[in-house]
Amino acid sequence: MEFVKLTPENLETEHICCAISNNRDLQVASKKAWLQDRLDEGLVFLKSAERGKCFIEYLPAEAAWVPIEAGGYMHVNCFWVSGSLKGHGYANDLLATCIRDSQEKGKYGVTVISSPQKQPFLSDTKYLAYKGFQTADTAEPSFTLLYLPFKPDAPVPRFLPQVKHPHIDEPGFVLFYTHGCPFTAKYVPLIEAAAKEAGIAFQSRLVDSRGAAQNAPAAWTNYALFYNGTFVTHEILSVKKFLALAGKGVGTVPDGPLGR
Repeated sequence: MEFVKLTPENLETEHICCAISNNRDLQVASKKAWLQDRLDEGLVFLKSAERGKCFIEYLPAEAAWVPIEAGGYMHVNCFWVSGSLKGHGYANDLLATCIRDSQEKGKYGVTVISSPQKQPFLSDTKYLAYKGFQTADTAEPSFTLLYLPFKPDAPVPRFLPQVKHPHIDEPGFVLFYTHGCPFTAKYVPLIEAAAKEAGIAFQSRLVDSRGAAQNAPAAWTNYALFYNGTFVTHEILSVKKFLALAGKGVGTVPDGPLGR
């Protein structure tokens, strides 16, 4: 498999995987604008030359938009291989490239946020454990900060204190999100409109800087939905799923596709 590395020069013309084929799509535009600034901060986006969901996105942890303390590490933002490209060893190749790059840059190791149970948008813990990743820290309700140290005495990363037991002091639905995931550009406005039409108390808060992400109230900053102060889900919801959730008085959001 040939892999392509995104650069400021090819960012406009290359597809970014993520199941979105049209470069003119609002979701693609928002993600690429976010990536443009991150590339200057050391972000690496490596993807298959063939169109499909096969890529890894990582950057120095000091620049990562997640509430962790992991100075000197490289952090994996997103790692996705699926569809027809799954089962060919491409995930191994992508991860190996990230590890090698991190070692060459003198990093302590690599970090990634996962979960003990398979969750949408989170890398698979079993696969990462097989590759040598260990648990560094945990945060409610089911987030795990994994790390792969390159030396036995490497410092252990951790979640920042406010996300260990996520809570906010506001009523109704409050959604924190970033443009680090392209799907938020489409689904957040749709849910805002649906909530307004249904008379559901709903606020959305765009996390628009690394500092804001570091101070976010939940471990996963791309999408964090709260209800009456309690964390509900990190899954990017379709309007149908959101309205079903609100109609049930808020319960567990089932794992699965977005219903795009």
